[in-house]
Amino acid sequence: MPADPAFPDVPTDRLRDGGWELVDESVETVFKLPTARVEGATKVYDAAETREAVRDAVGFDHQWRFFFATALSFTPPLAPGIGPAMILPTVRSEAQSAFADELADRGFESIERGRRERVRVDSGDRARLRTYSAELDLEAVDATLSITGWVGVWHGRGFRIAAGAYPDQSLATLLNIEEPPETLRQTPSDYRAELLDLIRAVA
Repeated sequence: MPADPAFPDVPTDRLRDGGWELVDESVETVFKLPTARVEGATKVYDAAETREAVRDAVGFDHQWRFFFATALSFTPPLAPGIGPAMILPTVRSEAQSAFADELADRGFESIERGRRERVRVDSGDRARLRTYSAELDLEAVDATLSITGWVGVWHGRGFRIAAGAYPDQSLATLLNIEEPPETLRQTPSDYRAELLDLIRAVA
């Protein structure tokens, strides 16, 4: 019986310093190829500091931002003649579809696929990113949460998927919070920069 796949390396110190909290670790079959089952070892993080600040300010508990990283493994292993480049498009397509499904599972609607970008991750490998947009009606606070999500896929020490999402406006503005703490005054640009830094740091 094959061993569980190894989890990806994530920037633990950076996550801790940024107020992120590990909320789930799991190993599961993420999709199937004609010749192999693809398993993902995933770490999921919640922006706990942001969540707590909102809860303190308005008494509403919600996950406003999330980040996750996945390392893939194949059972049985890929045949010697099948190189990573041959199946990377399939892995990328499946990862993007799974991210859209994840947003739907979280209650988001109007999920739309956006632009693509290429970046070099910290390991030196090239990753292709895809953006997503979605909306969630927050009846409890009479607001609509619009988010931007990013999904990155690449091959380095193996196949890696790293992704996350953040609000499209400051939470102080969205929730009409007067005299908000610094945490809730962060802009979408701040959120975007932090998420992309986290994605690039996955190995």
